[in-house]
Amino acid sequence: MDPRSYKDIQTKSGHTYHAFVSPSKDASKPTLLFIHGFPSTAYDWRHQVVFFSKAGYGIVAPDLLGHGGSSKPPGLDHYAPSKVAADLVDILDKLKTGRVVAVGHDWGSILASRLAMYYPTRFSGLVFLASGYCPPLAGFDLKAVLAHQREHVGTELFGYWLFLSEDRAKDIVDTHLESLMSLWYTSNPDLWKTILAPSGKLEPWLKADSKAPLAPFITKEDEGRMLADWRKAGGLGAALKWYKVMACDLMGKDDVAVDGKLKLDVPVYFAGCTRDHVCIAQPSEHIVRQFCAKGTVQHFDTGHWVQLEAPEKLNRALLQWLETVVGK
Repeated sequence: MDPRSYKDIQTKSGHTYHAFVSPSKDASKPTLLFIHGFPSTAYDWRHQVVFFSKAGYGIVAPDLLGHGGSSKPPGLDHYAPSKVAADLVDILDKLKTGRVVAVGHDWGSILASRLAMYYPTRFSGLVFLASGYCPPLAGFDLKAVLAHQREHVGTELFGYWLFLSEDRAKDIVDTHLESLMSLWYTSNPDLWKTILAPSGKLEPWLKADSKAPLAPFITKEDEGRMLADWRKAGGLGAALKWYKVMACDLMGKDDVAVDGKLKLDVPVYFAGCTRDHVCIAQPSEHIVRQFCAKGTVQHFDTGHWVQLEAPEKLNRALLQWLETVVGK
């Protein structure tokens, strides 16, 4: 990703977003808005940026609020999905993009879902990778969700959210960034079953400075770049606020405004990851088939990071979907 293609864009909220921007080379093709999750930056989209730029598509890939080179406001309310969604639309308006397809991964899928709810005419298609379409979560209660998972799935899936939402997590995470990276981008996705999914396991893993084998799709250059991005402006403390939003009542209150907006009318593509043991593919597939009349579901034999682990297969699948479904 050419550093010269990054722009610092200030939104109406006063926040600055560091974003990779590549204008469309073909007016008939939409701009793709790539929305990453935790603990990522726009750099997670490096394979998609190259592929779709060559194919003529416009690209907008920001570091989200609290991440990388973007603003890191201390107030939790700034990270409410409705406010970040408004920032992203403001960025699109400032760049004078035409039709836009939002592509979300991880937390980015929640944001892409909120973009569709608040700005339904702004997007001509939606893509969800690993984590699927997320309907409104009015009244969301993380502890109740974990209890439901224990009862109906047989295990917690989001137990690590509890630790990462605590104030003490910042210093522990920032002291053990290499340990965090090795687990988040491990070549052994089964570790997510034992370390991330259940409550109480991630904190001792980090404190022991444990290391997992890194996935082969993370090169030494990638590792250095990602660690440097994470250390910008004080580490990952601001990025952890996304977990605080989910663990307190802010997410539940924020979604009251879109409560009841369950169905999406635009074309939707969901890439389920069969070896992702936190964002399990089957529930997301069920939601897409239930609420997305123009939904397309495809499974990939990967862990959570499908855009990095199987970029060629994913890129070709997305291109075909863009040309045959969105492009109609």
